[in-house]
Amino acid sequence: MAYCSANSFQIPATNVISRPRTVTPSVGASVSLWRRPSSIPSISNRNMSFKCHAISKCRDIIPIETKEAPEALGPYSQGIIANNFIFVSGSLGLIPETGELISDHVGDQTEQALRNIGAILRAGGADYNRVVKTTIMLADVADFALVNEIYARYFSEKPFPARSTFQIGALPKNAKIEIDAIALV
Repeated sequence: MAYCSANSFQIPATNVISRPRTVTPSVGASVSLWRRPSSIPSISNRNMSFKCHAISKCRDIIPIETKEAPEALGPYSQGIIANNFIFVSGSLGLIPETGELISDHVGDQTEQALRNIGAILRAGGADYNRVVKTTIMLADVADFALVNEIYARYFSEKPFPARSTFQIGALPKNAKIEIDAIALV
């Protein structure tokens, strides 16, 4: 993986919020640098190291494959590990052994989708507590309250992941829900 310390670029890590800067360490590799804000109480007292990640130069992209989750329905991976993150593809409420929806009920599909995400996270060396971001796509936003109740059982410890939830036109296999996730390894 391509990591570099801030002092490699002779950029001091200060305690002010600033706009991102882009440094080009070599041809074709851009690195976005952010300074740590000191005015945010939740992180101002932590001892945080300043590193930059050259994602465009990431050489270690590792696909995650597990029989504990359904196979991908197309040309994509169940998940990818890159730069200490796990990117879990959108998960439907499919039964891993059959590839069919567990039922036509949004609650059952939500439970199964979250179990599938858990299997992919475990295969990548993480768990629900390492998830930093999820996206929930619903066929009907009226299902939000039920989905939120089930979701809260899987993500019950603070800090909760950041999340986006929205209604979309249609999902593969006429599913009622699809969930993806990003986690730290």
